[in-house]
Amino acid sequence: MGTVGNSTDGMAGERRHLINVAYRLLGSVSEAEDAVQDAYARWYGLPRSRREEILSPGAWLTTVTGRICLDLLGSARARRERYVGAWLPEPLPDRTEWDHTDGSDPADQIVLDESVVMAFLVVLESMTPAERVAFVLHDVFRYPFAEIADVLGRTPAACKQLAASARRRVGVTRAPVTATGQADVVRHVKEAWETKDIAALVGLLDPAAVMTADGGGMVGTVLRPVEGGERIAGYMVAIADMAPGLELLERSVNGVPGLVARRAGVVMTVASFDVSDGRVTRIWVVRNPEKLRPWAREG
Repeated sequence: MGTVGNSTDGMAGERRHLINVAYRLLGSVSEAEDAVQDAYARWYGLPRSRREEILSPGAWLTTVTGRICLDLLGSARARRERYVGAWLPEPLPDRTEWDHTDGSDPADQIVLDESVVMAFLVVLESMTPAERVAFVLHDVFRYPFAEIADVLGRTPAACKQLAASARRRVGVTRAPVTATGQADVVRHVKEAWETKDIAALVGLLDPAAVMTADGGGMVGTVLRPVEGGERIAGYMVAIADMAPGLELLERSVNGVPGLVARRAGVVMTVASFDVSDGRVTRIWVVRNPEKLRPWAREG
């Protein structure tokens, strides 16, 4: 996997690729950066003679990063059983809105495409660690199963079966909503939410819509998914009543139109939407402040 050489520029370019792989595998920017950092530490921990024997450092780094992520995914299942409420992937702002104050710039590393939209990342969470690794490496990054086998420690045939099983979890792919179409729906949701217009919200929400929130036990939020358009609309209006001074902004979330709620310039909530036939079918609300660090000084 990979074709990079030993040059500094090549290694930097490989790091961008590894961050992209690791974020899709882990759903966490911070964990992805840690995994890649660990892989590089192992690379530079090799004797120089051993590094010179490796024909493709990029392939070596990708294999090691994949194995690190596989281990992290296994331990994450146990951690998430103790997580307060629902666990959602970390939302990504547009690179122009990323908080650069800590000196890092992962937004320049992660490509915002259809494989990082919240709907896709949430489906990845339903997979076993091995399924997720096989599926992401093959279906997203187009690695052959012979190379994925080195990551998973299984035969290429077994890896192919894992990817096929994961693909079934993704299900039938419907026609994607255009960015403009989703932006229009999200804008109407914002306007109805601001005016506390329950009837308008109900009209914008699919009757079977589901809203899931992630506060991580650090901030108040609903612990179980809210099901049904009418219930979600009522909940949204209730939240607006309890949070005077909250400012709603239309923002790119994981590369697609979403909403950000902030108070006194500080982002408190990031909401992602899935839209079908002009109505919102899913809402994912992230309020855990640890997952909002890139948004902390948004705007």
